[in-house]
Amino acid sequence: MKHVETFENKKVLVLGLARSGEAAARLLAKLGAIVTVNDGKPFDENPSAQALLEEGIKVICGSHPLELLDEEFAYMVKNPGIPYTNPMVTRALDKNIPVITEVELAYLISEAPIIGITGSNGKTTTTTMIADVLNHAGQPALLSGNIGYPASEVAQSAVSTDTLVMELSSFQLMGTEKFHPQIAVITNLMPTHIDYHGSFENYVEAKWNIQKNMMAADTIILNFNQELAKDLAARTNAKVVPFSTKEKVDGAYLEDGMLCFKGQAVMKADELGVPGSHNIENALATIAVAKLSGVSDGAIKETLAHFGGVKHRLQYLGEVSGVKFYNDSKSTNILATQKALSGFDNPKVILIAGGLDRGNEFDDLIPDLVGLKKMVILGESAPRVKRAADKAKVAYLEAEDVAGAAKLAFESAESGDIVLLSPANASWDMYKNFEVRGDEFIAAFEAIKGD
Repeated sequence: MKHVETFENKKVLVLGLARSGEAAARLLAKLGAIVTVNDGKPFDENPSAQALLEEGIKVICGSHPLELLDEEFAYMVKNPGIPYTNPMVTRALDKNIPVITEVELAYLISEAPIIGITGSNGKTTTTTMIADVLNHAGQPALLSGNIGYPASEVAQSAVSTDTLVMELSSFQLMGTEKFHPQIAVITNLMPTHIDYHGSFENYVEAKWNIQKNMMAADTIILNFNQELAKDLAARTNAKVVPFSTKEKVDGAYLEDGMLCFKGQAVMKADELGVPGSHNIENALATIAVAKLSGVSDGAIKETLAHFGGVKHRLQYLGEVSGVKFYNDSKSTNILATQKALSGFDNPKVILIAGGLDRGNEFDDLIPDLVGLKKMVILGESAPRVKRAADKAKVAYLEAEDVAGAAKLAFESAESGDIVLLSPANASWDMYKNFEVRGDEFIAAFEAIKGD
């Protein structure tokens, strides 16, 4: 890794732990910073804080005392999930303390070039596809960022012949100053995380930070299915390479069932290893990155044809008695479930949906529900989801949890059918997160398979 002197002998406050905060604290200590970690979880229940203390890093746990900021901190490294309205963050900004996230640290120390991927949906799948294609072509690619591998941790071991393929959230991108990927991808931009950002416009600007330091030698890949992306294309110094499933563009596009790049067919769309129109978009973005990176069509086709999806993101689990099971627990909003359903023949689908009640109705989902074989509905939002099912004239059953829903769905299915967990809702009414919800579905599938 590059040794930077930016933090040497400087006091730095790491606000919030989790994996990224822990990685940031260790890296800063290695870079010679005087590190203080502040985390809300009590010390006795905080193994990360305990480990850092044993390593000689100062930790303050259990609360966020504002007087802590009376010390002369040169930087605050903030956990991405902590909003800018947090009193500690607002106090830091009032005191002109730069507030960054650990992806900024990763950029500063990385010897490897960076491919940054952001967007509202499809980030993780596209990030994984890109890394898989590059690795298959013999170009070492390291997954990092919001995908579950702290960027500042991965960057420490990366060398100049590697590529950091980095998934980036809007929360992470707000805390960047010099961050500069050589290639950036924005999969799509939809209204989400408005509670954090305050408006869709603020959310878009946070995402757009991915390119703020890019120059003419760099490339940003944008989804020209969206008029918004076409508008944004005029606001960057980087070279724009578009992708689209709706029109032929000077980049990657779908034409006559083929995935193409700049006039050349690369592979058939129906050869993709994962279903759904959204995965065609993800594949086109991946093809654009791969072609710009000098990857052969053969390597692209072979990788994408065998791509099995990402855990909890339209993940194919297998089949029992001819019934196929797909785990799409990551679909926590209507748009994601619409995209999942687009990849299947509705009369063969038994959809499991429902979860946290956020007060919204599901009228936008009704056209996508029409013709489903059946639904299994659960969670706080069940009354609202049932109203949408009634309007779509789809029969439904009710379940207490995901395991019960999987069992009911299988009992309603016959050979050739699809059992799809794609909840269109967050998980927090019943589960800690969408991963726990998806893991229960996987376990239920294994139990059904065992029986």
